[in-house]
Amino acid sequence: MAEDFTIGIEEEHLLVERGSGVLAVEPPAALLEECEALAGGQINPEFLKCQIEIVTKVCRDMGEARADLVRLRSAIAEVAAKHNLAPIAASTHPFAKWSEQKHTDRARYDRLAHDLAGVARRLIICGLHVHVGIADEDLRIDLMNQVSYFLPHLLALSASSPFWQGEETGLQSYRLSVFDSLPRTGLPERLETWGEYQRLVNRLMQAGLIEDATKLWWDIRPSARYPTLELRITDVCTRLDDGISIAALFRCLLAALLRLKQKNQRWRIYANTLIDENRWLAQRYGVAGNLVDFGKGQAVPYGALLDELIDLVREEAVALGCLAEVERARGILSRGTSAQRQLQVYRDALHAGMDKAAALRAVVDWLIAETVNFQIPD
Repeated sequence: MAEDFTIGIEEEHLLVERGSGVLAVEPPAALLEECEALAGGQINPEFLKCQIEIVTKVCRDMGEARADLVRLRSAIAEVAAKHNLAPIAASTHPFAKWSEQKHTDRARYDRLAHDLAGVARRLIICGLHVHVGIADEDLRIDLMNQVSYFLPHLLALSASSPFWQGEETGLQSYRLSVFDSLPRTGLPERLETWGEYQRLVNRLMQAGLIEDATKLWWDIRPSARYPTLELRITDVCTRLDDGISIAALFRCLLAALLRLKQKNQRWRIYANTLIDENRWLAQRYGVAGNLVDFGKGQAVPYGALLDELIDLVREEAVALGCLAEVERARGILSRGTSAQRQLQVYRDALHAGMDKAAALRAVVDWLIAETVNFQIPD
């Protein structure tokens, strides 16, 4: 187990103006230059100018990954403050208008803007991506097929996008509704081997539809750049330790599925149509609702499923030294996900007599504070 299951985490953040809370449509070029000077290639621009990405090193354990994320979040907050800006870790901005945003002037993003047209312009969304090292290519495909069942469970825990353009959406993760308008998104294709995956990618490339495998934007995918399996379905978590908990769960799930495989057992593969139903329930209700246990054929409260999930991976969590991080997922339920807490801040502000615009700004203020709150929760 020591050879594989390294961990790497990518977070996308939004840059906002302090005071007004509006997105930074044209952040100064010096901001990114200063960030890159502090963290080398670990802080990068994203598709929209109002976005910035942080990327951890390849880490051996969750403590190392957490320390790197703290360093990187602190770096962008420190540099942004010099320009009267702040980062927020949320998958949508509470009131920004997509029509006012500008994409970053780089060849890759120019191509995306051209190819995806109006769909791309709506992408004021941010995600949490978790890479887990798996050296064996066929194993990567096999585990991708099996772990897809649990993607809605991880999405529900991460939900941080209840608002869109100043309105409550009624969804806990509206981000996926925006992202799903792109091609080659959603649950991954069911594939048997690495060779089959490569043939699929090559067919798309030969037809001129994609330049490389990075343009497969599935909820989970084999990384095109690293020997990893990359979780992509999750919203970016406002609280850093919520993201660490989700990353630990994903890592331990893969290790648990490998343990079953080594005993000639495996998780049952269910039709994507069935998993899509849970995906929708996670988007809509988050941890406050039910997901379907397809083994039992019935809807089950999310909390009960999380307890079963933690029990499933307990052996691996102990072996990988991250049991505390895994069990901390229960704290997300008791404190509330970012989406739930954003909605509470908004409703409390309205109840206190603020108008809608002021209440939405209060949500942004809360996001600014929580993004750099690195106290480990109980």
